Amino acid sequence: MTVGSAALRIARHYNPSYTRAQLQQHKDTGVLILSPFEWMIAKRYLLPGKGEAFIALVAGISVGVVMLSVAMLVVVMSVMNGFRAELLDKIVGLNGHAIVQAYGGRMQNWQEVLETVRKTPGVVEASPLIEQPLLASYNGRVEAILVRGNTATDISDLGDKVVLGDIGELKSGAGNVAIGTRLAQNLGARVGDTITIINPQGRSTPFGTVPRQIGYQISAIFEVGIYDYDQAFVVMPMQDAQTLLLLGDTVGMIEVKVTDPDEVGEILAPVQEAVAGRAIVSDWKTINASLFEALQVERVAMFFALSFMVLVAAFNILSSLVMLVRAKTRDIAIMRTMGATRRSLLKIFVTTGFTVGALGTVMGLGFGFLVLAFRQQIVKAIEIVTGQNLWDPSIRFLSTLPSRTDPVEVAGIVALALGLSFLATLYPAFKAASTDPVQVLRYE
Repeated sequence: MTVGSAALRIARHYNPSYTRAQLQQHKDTGVLILSPFEWMIAKRYLLPGKGEAFIALVAGISVGVVMLSVAMLVVVMSVMNGFRAELLDKIVGLNGHAIVQAYGGRMQNWQEVLETVRKTPGVVEASPLIEQPLLASYNGRVEAILVRGNTATDISDLGDKVVLGDIGELKSGAGNVAIGTRLAQNLGARVGDTITIINPQGRSTPFGTVPRQIGYQISAIFEVGIYDYDQAFVVMPMQDAQTLLLLGDTVGMIEVKVTDPDEVGEILAPVQEAVAGRAIVSDWKTINASLFEALQVERVAMFFALSFMVLVAAFNILSSLVMLVRAKTRDIAIMRTMGATRRSLLKIFVTTGFTVGALGTVMGLGFGFLVLAFRQQIVKAIEIVTGQNLWDPSIRFLSTLPSRTDPVEVAGIVALALGLSFLATLYPAFKAASTDPVQVLRYE
């Protein structure tokens, strides 16, 4: 009997209508390509019969575990990336990528430094900035604030974050300010109300230093999305801030935005050399180092921990295939006696196990993206069921649960799941391929 006729007999055992012409037409063309007969057997083993319900249950559990592990990795990594991206976008949107800050808090020749910064290759935008912690009061309530004196351009950039009022009313000398939503809630102030800003460093008198108190009308209320900013920031024109803080024509710092935030240190290296001894350059990595390093460490730790779920799923695939091989020992022996090669059996069982892993991976991707799409609703539902506030902006920094999916990371997760699934199939497949038909059929 030839190998071709043996393969035809095996194929007809599972599909009586299979013809020799079909076998010749779909003849195996390579080591990694399945012949129709091999694929037919693999499909038969992927759907065990009625007497093999336990094997089907274990295989179903394997698919479920792969799906959940892949979905968990996609969701967690997307949320961690979203945290970093949202924090960077919001922090940079209000603070720029770097600041050039004068020693002593007053930059005398800031026009010269500003021109130097703007001429530096890679710098997109540079503008003077005043920032000073003070106190604000309204109707007997007092809150710590952070006064920011911005140019007209920077104030207009805040327009898309305004929730109430008109940011256009912030003009030099008009006595108007914009405050964050949380600060407005804490003070109980609304658009049109007048708050008093207190500067402890007032003018000296024969009776001592008198704190400087100036009333400003609220023309706009904005929401950046970062709790600390919305709770403390008060934005006003730079000239008004100079008057309030008695700075004259000086500023506190220069805000800088560059083309590539990740290369901000290299881009501003010439600026650091030019202002050495007069000012210091601090980029977003330095200013928020502890926050972003904590996020990075947590991101790596979560990926490492959740990867063990994929490993558990691979062990489930391994166990289900081992059980399948033991249950099909007689079939394997018959196929060997009928001419099936070891290579064919190896490919059959590798395909069976790998298909389980691939199916779980695809389902996991779909489930993960579905969870991400409805993540905010899921958080609210859990809060309603448990009665706990799972997303406190004062702790989480951001007002909503962020998400940003990185295609490269998703590809890595898919490669990890498929790679472990493939490795899990090797031992059972080699075990099936090495079956001795004589030993098996001796007692049949």
